[in-house]
Amino acid sequence: MDLRSVCWCVLLSVLLSSYAEARRLFFRGRQFGGMLGSPRRGTNVTINVPDEYFEQQLDHFNPTEARTFQQRYFTNASFHLPGGPVFLMIGGEAAANPAWVLEGQWINYAQKYHALCFMLEHRFYGLSRPTKNIDTKYLRTLSSEQALSDLANFIEAMTIKYELPPNTKWIAFGGSYPGSLAAWLRAKFPHLVEGAVSASAPLLAKADFKEYYRVVKDDLSLYNSSCVSSLREANHGLRTLLKTPMGQETVNIMFRLCDPIDVLISNDVSALYDTLAMNLAGIAQYNNENRQETNEAINLNVVCKVMVNESIGTPVHRYAAITNMILEQSGVMCLDYKYDSLISDLSEVDWESDYAEGARQWFYQTCTEFGFYQTSSLTIDIFGNEFPLDFFVQQCADVFGKMFNKEQLMRGIRRTNINYGAMNQRASRIVYVHGSLDPWHALGITKTLDLQSPAIYIRGTAHCADMFASLPSDPPQLQYARKIIDSLIGLWLVEK
Repeated sequence: MDLRSVCWCVLLSVLLSSYAEARRLFFRGRQFGGMLGSPRRGTNVTINVPDEYFEQQLDHFNPTEARTFQQRYFTNASFHLPGGPVFLMIGGEAAANPAWVLEGQWINYAQKYHALCFMLEHRFYGLSRPTKNIDTKYLRTLSSEQALSDLANFIEAMTIKYELPPNTKWIAFGGSYPGSLAAWLRAKFPHLVEGAVSASAPLLAKADFKEYYRVVKDDLSLYNSSCVSSLREANHGLRTLLKTPMGQETVNIMFRLCDPIDVLISNDVSALYDTLAMNLAGIAQYNNENRQETNEAINLNVVCKVMVNESIGTPVHRYAAITNMILEQSGVMCLDYKYDSLISDLSEVDWESDYAEGARQWFYQTCTEFGFYQTSSLTIDIFGNEFPLDFFVQQCADVFGKMFNKEQLMRGIRRTNINYGAMNQRASRIVYVHGSLDPWHALGITKTLDLQSPAIYIRGTAHCADMFASLPSDPPQLQYARKIIDSLIGLWLVEK
């Protein structure tokens, strides 16, 4: 959970129908913190879960602020027995998906332990709209701290509504940014939350998340030792083509750009390199995610087969072939990479705009709390220094105003790490789960620091793999990880 995830994720399973949709998907991939998608392994499934709302405080840290808003949540009480625990799935940087209260591995745990299940949507995302629009002046109450207090208030409200016994145990669940919130909720409110399952959670706020592409590079190397060298040559070839007008026209055609590249606009050039790199990174982050039919997905194996296939042409031709495969699978006619169009879209403040589901809001959180910008600084040998930290910081200023500069970003990141402890977590009864292929593990806890809060590092799996419902085809290490999580939950529920 990137400036553009943060994880950002290229949601290849979503079919697009317009250039606006292409831009929205593109930003979601680049900006979101490894956003957790739907638990379903199909797209045309009816979900009959009613929306529910409760009254939430607008500002938990201003005692003179009396305003409230309606925060959305979903409930599944079908497994609950009197005296049973409560499981809380935390929403993140997009509209809460009600499918999660019906499916996912946590629902299997809920059936076993007879839990009452809730999913709470994050403030400012989806239909949890505290203000009349998302103008910058209204976003000051959008933060992880406010979100944690929302969760605490929600626990108290549901305890009263369902007349739960005072000794009822709550377990928090979350993946990616919500995984961070789950860990922090247990640490900040141990009297309310008994334990937390924190999946693929970045706990260290960092502006220059250069390690992201190091993991992507390692992932590609695992599949074919020549894949990385071919990618390096492809970017070198792209750089050469961009030096001449004829070469630029070739790039326009090869990569199916919506707008001709103008090398005099440096931000457009950086955006192009960033976009192409993210195509690969999104595939790595969600490689063979078990919520999709993997034979329909473009995975690392497919990418490397293309990148080393000399019959396709030079490495830059192969790089373009990958882009075209993604466009075709997504139903998009061309690649929209333009910097100004992205800034324009992110500057929309109306709730009904394409980006109101979460893109602008999450961008604000990265500019004020987290950073998480996946730069080319560490992999300059492959991508060149084409999308450094300053490229992303400039976007904060261009979208929200000049005061959103590097100094403010660094102050916000420092505050976040001091507030939550970064990698120095000391709370008990938290399990930290990461996949080795997921670049976000570089900002998370992958080695056990405290036996009461173990880390599970799953070799060969990607982002939030443990959260999706188990399948017979799951690798043994993933199946084993879920058994450990199950055992820990059982232990937390019987401990006094």
